[in-house]
Formats: sequence, C-alpha cells, structure tokens
Amino acid sequence: MSDKAIQEHPFYERTLDSEQIFQGRVISLQVDTVSLPNGESATREIVRHPGAVAVLALVDNKMLVVEQFRKPLEKLQVEIPAGKLDQGEEPVAAAARELEEETGYRAKSLQHLSSFSTSPGFADEIIHLYFTNDVTKGDIHLDDDEFLTCEAITLDQAISYIDEGRICDSKTLLAVYAWRIYTLTGSF
Repeated sequence: MSDKAIQEHPFYERTLDSEQIFQGRVISLQVDTVSLPNGESATREIVRHPGAVAVLALVDNKMLVVEQFRKPLEKLQVEIPAGKLDQGEEPVAAAARELEEETGYRAKSLQHLSSFSTSPGFADEIIHLYFTNDVTKGDIHLDDDEFLTCEAITLDQAISYIDEGRICDSKTLLAVYAWRIYTLTGSF
C-alpha cells in the first residue's frame, strides 16, 4: 500500500505533535499526539529502533544458539544469533557479522527468510531473519558488554527448550518452526 493510500485510509492516525522523551544507545522513545478517525485525539508512546537481524544457522543438522542473561526478562534465554543493525548497514551484512561475532561461524551464503515487526503496537523494530547451512568455523568476537555461550542443538532439543520456556522470543520461535518445516519438506 502506498504512503498516499495509507494516509487516505479511514483508520489512519495523523500526527498532531511529537515529543522525543529519551534517546539511548539502542532505542529512543517518543510520545505522539494523534488525531483518531472519530475526530478525538490520543497519545501514542513509540519506541524507535534501528532494526535487527537474526540467523537460523544449521551445522550438521543442529541449530546454532546462544544462551545469555536478558535483563528485561530477568532470566537466561536461549536464542538464535542476532543483533541490531549499525547505521547504514545492509541487513545481510549485519547477519553475517552477528553470526560470526556470537558463534565464531562464517556464513558462505545467507538466504533471506522473512522480515517482521516485533511489537507493532509500540515499536518500529523490524527483524530480518536469514538462513544458512553453509558455514565455516572461525573465532567468536563478542562485544565488551556481551556474555554468552554458544551451542548447537537438535530440533527435538529446541522443541524441549520451548516447552521449558528457555526459548520464548519471537525470532527464535519463528526460526524453530521454519526449521521444522524445512526438515519436513526440504524448503521454506
């Protein structure tokens, strides 16, 4: 749908005012006042995010995952390798970079599977999900504030991790279910 068509849609919310409340290293927060379709106005709190990438990487029919502490959830979390886009960075380049930084594996090729919004009710973050089963082992290069372990798990282990709540983020759930389809059909 074109920008013009969106702005002409009866549910479109026109921005009347916008105030930036916070500017951080990763996100910013703004509060917008919008005009509703019924003529009333409302407030929308919006998190701005530069976008991210994630990689479903298979090595010997096992998925590479990392386990790390996630402060917002106050728990350890098992996830596929992922990270935010740097300014001006192409998603496929970021996916290759993040895979190597977090797992030590270099992708010889990456296939784009999907791009999806994480929380469209309050955030503009888009995650670009890639797949590879064509990797070579290299060296891990973690950021100074990044502490994680990497392992390769089977599909059955991944399903168990979901059941146990060790995997509960959308990008990893999507990757596991895509992997299941790939295992059953040979394609995505």
